[in-house]
Amino acid sequence: MIVTKREHACLVIEHAGATLVIDPGSFTAAFAVENLAAIVITHEHGDHVTPEHLDRLLTAARSADSPTEVALLAPAGVAAAHPGYPWQVVSAGDRHTAGPFSLAFSGGQHAVIHRSIPVIDNVGVMVNDTLYYPGDSFTVPERPAGAGPIPVLAVPASAPWLKIGEVMDYIDAVRPARSFPTHERINSDAGNAMANARIKLVTEQHGGVFVPLAAGETLALD
Repeated sequence: MIVTKREHACLVIEHAGATLVIDPGSFTAAFAVENLAAIVITHEHGDHVTPEHLDRLLTAARSADSPTEVALLAPAGVAAAHPGYPWQVVSAGDRHTAGPFSLAFSGGQHAVIHRSIPVIDNVGVMVNDTLYYPGDSFTVPERPAGAGPIPVLAVPASAPWLKIGEVMDYIDAVRPARSFPTHERINSDAGNAMANARIKLVTEQHGGVFVPLAAGETLALD
């Protein structure tokens, strides 16, 4: 698999001739993909999903030379916030297959921003038992006994709902073999450098490798 990090929270994953898109939101510039198999949305916030991205990606997929059905997977809150799309509603514990992608969902709720703000649905997703992306949460996904560490963790690095100490604790709990930062579009260059240094420190303390991916850069996951 090849993952391309787009701006902020969006990931594009290519595998076996197909493409999976995760969380194309308002801080992500327009982009095109080929052979789109599925779109996964972790929650309803605009920095993770917009109708503009959905419509552009779906229209392109349907007008392709060999169009295939695109799976749209998201928790109930997304389906309610964006009606009119053929959502497959997912919850923690669900497993789905879309083309060559196996998708295992976990979590269930967004991290608390403030007690005055309602907590919404949020699911993390494990892709092909290789890449885990928690959305806006610090959910530690369950692993089968003897499965070893999560190969790759996409780490939320900056947001109104987190502080860097919580990010470090999260990496300490997951102990991935590799990590890279997401959800950092609101940071300055200096802020990203600080967050990356902390993520790198804890990842390496457990023998992992930190990869400071920027928008447009790729990482081979196999």
